[in-house]
Amino acid sequence: MKYRARSLRKQQTEAEQRLWHYLRNRRLAGFKFRRQHVLGPYIVDFVCLESHLVVEVDGGQHGAQQEYDDQRSAFLEAQGFKVVRYWNNEVLKDTQAVLRVIHRALVDPHPNPLPSLGEGGSMVRGA
Repeated sequence: MKYRARSLRKQQTEAEQRLWHYLRNRRLAGFKFRRQHVLGPYIVDFVCLESHLVVEVDGGQHGAQQEYDDQRSAFLEAQGFKVVRYWNNEVLKDTQAVLRVIHRALVDPHPNPLPSLGEGGSMVRGA
């Protein structure tokens, strides 16, 4: 999976490249994003681990794989992640609107947060 993720980083779509330009190096309100990151059995386009937010940028092929995308989103949500999806053309035509929605998702509390482990506790996520 690690090698597949690395390969996907080198083959980003134009929409993924544009969005990554704004998400990388904590450019969006100081939040750290990773791209083509392995979470369980899946590789997600972008993830902010501290906010438990996954951002997916979908091309035309995703119209034919709706059931797979739904299963994938259900798995990620069960792990405590919020998943937001955009079509390539949305990212390319109105990048600023997409970034505003992502920012809102980062700062709004997650509707289903994972339970707190209390002081000194730790939890491994996404492995």
